[in-house]
Amino acid sequence: MCYRVQMRRSLFWLTFVTMWLCAGGVQAFEQPHTKASLVTEVASIQPGQPVEVGLRLVMDKGWHTYWINPGDSGLATTIKWTLPPGFTAGPIQWPTPHRISTPPLMSYGYEDEVLLITTIQVPKEVKPGTQVEFLAAVDWLECQDICLPGAAKLKLTLPVKATKAESTSIEIRRLFLETRVNCPQENVSALGITKLEAQANLKTVRMTLTGGKPWPKESKAYFFSDKEEVVESAAPQVISLQSGGTELVLELARPVSAPALERISGVLEVNGRSAFVSVPAHSLAVATSASSASAGSDFTLGLSLLFAFLGGLILNLMPCVLPVLSLKVLSLVKQAGQDPRQAATHGVAFTFGVLVSFWLLAGVLLALRAAGQELGWGFQMQSPPFIVALTVLFFVFALNLFGVFEVGTSLAGVDSVAAQRGGVAGSFGMGALATLAATPCTAPFMGAALGFAVAQSAFTAVLVFTFLALGMAAPYLVLALCPSLLQYVPKPGAWMESFKQFLGFLLLGTVIFLLWVFGQQLNIDAVAQLLGALLVIGLAAWVYGRWGTISRTPATRGLAIVLAAVGLIGGVLWGWRVASVPVAVAGEGLVWEPYSAAKLAALRAEGKPVFLDFTAAWCLSCKVNEAVALNNEAVQKKFKESGIVLMKADWTRRDPEITQALASFGRNGVPLYVLYGRDPNGAPQLLPEVLTPGIVLEAVEKLK
Repeated sequence: MCYRVQMRRSLFWLTFVTMWLCAGGVQAFEQPHTKASLVTEVASIQPGQPVEVGLRLVMDKGWHTYWINPGDSGLATTIKWTLPPGFTAGPIQWPTPHRISTPPLMSYGYEDEVLLITTIQVPKEVKPGTQVEFLAAVDWLECQDICLPGAAKLKLTLPVKATKAESTSIEIRRLFLETRVNCPQENVSALGITKLEAQANLKTVRMTLTGGKPWPKESKAYFFSDKEEVVESAAPQVISLQSGGTELVLELARPVSAPALERISGVLEVNGRSAFVSVPAHSLAVATSASSASAGSDFTLGLSLLFAFLGGLILNLMPCVLPVLSLKVLSLVKQAGQDPRQAATHGVAFTFGVLVSFWLLAGVLLALRAAGQELGWGFQMQSPPFIVALTVLFFVFALNLFGVFEVGTSLAGVDSVAAQRGGVAGSFGMGALATLAATPCTAPFMGAALGFAVAQSAFTAVLVFTFLALGMAAPYLVLALCPSLLQYVPKPGAWMESFKQFLGFLLLGTVIFLLWVFGQQLNIDAVAQLLGALLVIGLAAWVYGRWGTISRTPATRGLAIVLAAVGLIGGVLWGWRVASVPVAVAGEGLVWEPYSAAKLAALRAEGKPVFLDFTAAWCLSCKVNEAVALNNEAVQKKFKESGIVLMKADWTRRDPEITQALASFGRNGVPLYVLYGRDPNGAPQLLPEVLTPGIVLEAVEKLK
């Protein structure tokens, strides 16, 4: 899995060297293993003419820095420019990266030396005879067996002249020329490819590359995704020669969400040459079931609307929707027996509530996707606070169905109450609630329809969502407009109360599912706290149902309402806080304590052995050691048998306490592994940066 985190600036500057090249001053900065400088192939700049400035990184042998997508671990180099007024800097022109394999991980980056070129636009108003300064704050990550965050503040000074003057440095001109050759071409036609197509399912992307002439059997191709968490970097990319062209199969990363990918983009390298690739959404459809196998280039609007309607119809049978909509049937039975016209009115209001809610959902989804977010159906479920809100709503709804409390005649009969009062707000609200309840579920046929919708225009997408809403509301709209069909529904009676309570259990099943999703997003401690919040909310509902009814005295009723409100608000705020703040640190198969100096001192004073892991999400060696050694079954078993407390010092983000702890061992980078024995005054063991299960087991055996 890839990790996107903020780069840690180094706290120790080891060398600062000032050089002057050509007519401009070039400031160089050297980290322990990487030298950074700003260079240009010209000796001056001209008004209105863009100038290319390169960040030159020279690394020690065996060390590397990272591409825009670092792969399984690492951080991309960043440049923050400070320019004179009127000057603007473009994006970094990234050369084609190298594959840096450290099984089981794969990273993308550069070794030995790299030049990252940025084009700076020069305003016409700049006057010849003056000088300009370009300032760059640069951050990078340099890795070998360990990873060190690097930072530099660089300056380049150039004179402004009326005529162009090239640099006298042959080395710099050669470096710019080689970098341009190594940068990807703008069009795949430069690779001999005349047509590029891609189709994806939830696991793989199949890219078909068609050229003007057959490819040699020994052809090699590799795709570098320019976005993290799209393609599994370490997975092999399988190339096969087909009659219709060359096929490259890529494995998708787990975080890629269904039902559709907006596009797949990056650098395609073929036989040593590379080019930018961007496959638009209309040629990349994601099939989510056998029924959507045709959701490729032949997937039409008519078929999409049909699939949407069928998906909405089947959505009524999903466990998250059935309880809410079954209550609507019960209210229709009551309303039809009183006034068929009233039942029709409320059936239409319910349908309109579903439609408006789906339109709002489509609008939010399309707006976020237009802003660059990779989202699909059910995107709200990726938000822990939304999960908390939905869990509380369904839990309270279930308590109402069980008869713990009543609102009016009951919350379950909200549209019956609205019917009695001559309004349609209750039926409209039930439609909105049904849509909200549907968001965790995906019915057959929906995946292909929505995958087609989000790749089309906004009008087409909203049209597909409209048919999805109509399919979902269709059974109830038909029953409302044709009351004679209700004769096939059992007559009102005592069975309705039993059925209502049965639906409460279905809602509790949905609550369990939501709690499981919440636990996957956070951890088991967060689930326990949310359960505690639901307990408080349940107690509040019971107090209201027990003492808040009109049969109680005004004083008793008022006190019950206040206590219930306090409990409800307190429970909701508790759950919201849990969703907003992760409460624990967890590892793969191991339970870790978050690092603190005070906690470590307390454990040592108690005579407990402690294994302290200084790590970071961007540290390649850390991830390899976790996969190879720390997650090893024998190592985990030995840790448990020896009673070792596991402590993780996560340096992914800035943490002065962890930085100070590293410095106490003479280190300024991760990984670092420290094993404390049972003797509070004993010296700890420092393990090497590269771990094996044998090294860890041997260290544990030496514990005193």
